[in-house]
Amino acid sequence: MASREVQKLLFDMKQAGELIETFVVGRSFEEYRGDKLLQSAVERQFGIIGDALSRAFAIDPGLESRITSLRRIIDFRNRLIHGYADVSAAVVWGVLGTDLPTLLAEVEEPLEST
Repeated sequence: MASREVQKLLFDMKQAGELIETFVVGRSFEEYRGDKLLQSAVERQFGIIGDALSRAFAIDPGLESRITSLRRIIDFRNRLIHGYADVSAAVVWGVLGTDLPTLLAEVEEPLEST
């Protein structure tokens, strides 16, 4: 069982991921690409996910065996925050469609075990 702090961080990740899903439901890539407010909202929540995961990993290195793309997620967050000028809407949209559902499923398991 994860520590209370790790549980909180995993919950924060789940909440941020669910917000992203809410923001983009029924939206196309073209709509996403043309809506800077939506892009900002999605990128902010991805930043929260990456930061929370980085902090949780520092507390519990065993997360790396349970979160498939842990290091890629943290790297993605760093790219969003520090390399913001080079962020591609297509890359963010791709992560949102392929990696986010997997992450949410992997985060759900430890949260349910409490």
